[in-house]
Amino acid sequence: MSDNQISNNQNKNAKKRAARERMMAERAAQERRSRRNKIIAITVAAVVVVGGGVGAAVGLAGGSGSGSGSSASSGKLVVPKNATGTDGTVIVYGRATAKNTLQMYEDFRCPVCDGLEKSAGTTIQSMADNGTYKIEYHMGTFLDNNNGGNGSMNALAAAGAALNESPTMFKKFHDVLYANQPEETVDKFGDTNYLLELAGKVPGLKTTAFVDEVKSGTFKPWAQKVSDAFNSSGVSATPTAILNGTKLNVGGTTTSAQWTSAVNQALGTKK
Repeated sequence: MSDNQISNNQNKNAKKRAARERMMAERAAQERRSRRNKIIAITVAAVVVVGGGVGAAVGLAGGSGSGSGSSASSGKLVVPKNATGTDGTVIVYGRATAKNTLQMYEDFRCPVCDGLEKSAGTTIQSMADNGTYKIEYHMGTFLDNNNGGNGSMNALAAAGAALNESPTMFKKFHDVLYANQPEETVDKFGDTNYLLELAGKVPGLKTTAFVDEVKSGTFKPWAQKVSDAFNSSGVSATPTAILNGTKLNVGGTTTSAQWTSAVNQALGTKK
């Protein structure tokens, strides 16, 4: 074999070794990426499983979870009448004399909140109406951040205009929003005209003042304050229900009977 043939064979072998090394390196990199993605998926799944149903997890996409917060917080803070708490960030429904307090943490774009509303909403309200507890609503807007858009913030600001009318109007509008909730990733609540259309389903809500407040975004700075308070609450998913400090084991498929049982257990009472 000539020197040229030996040299050519050595070059070919070197190229083959280099190719194998590149393939092995790429395969190792793919395996590392696969392991990392599995770990992320498992972590996310662990975070969002709550109370017998899958809840919407706060801040998985990063950021403050306040959606269009920079624009929402730029105006003058106007707190709706009937709001309570620091900066009026708490919305109370029910009898003021009720001895027990149910804290509900929700986001208007949360599909699991919608599921709970549809499966046990009537019972949740009736127990507030009969004085078993009063409800403190703590509303978040983190799904705007997670999914894009400003529907949660826009809906909350419109709900503030309803609260400015009365807590009863807020509750009725709250229920209408869930009854007509779009898919989580569809930002239909970002359309103010759609919110006004839904407000028309609540008799007596669409006063001139209400329409003007919704169109002008009067309560958007307030909605940002409410969102900020939610983000600081330590609650990690919606819906979360806490009765007198006890977290209820409920989720999007909780029935009325299961809700009543959870409440009775938390209060230490019998059916």
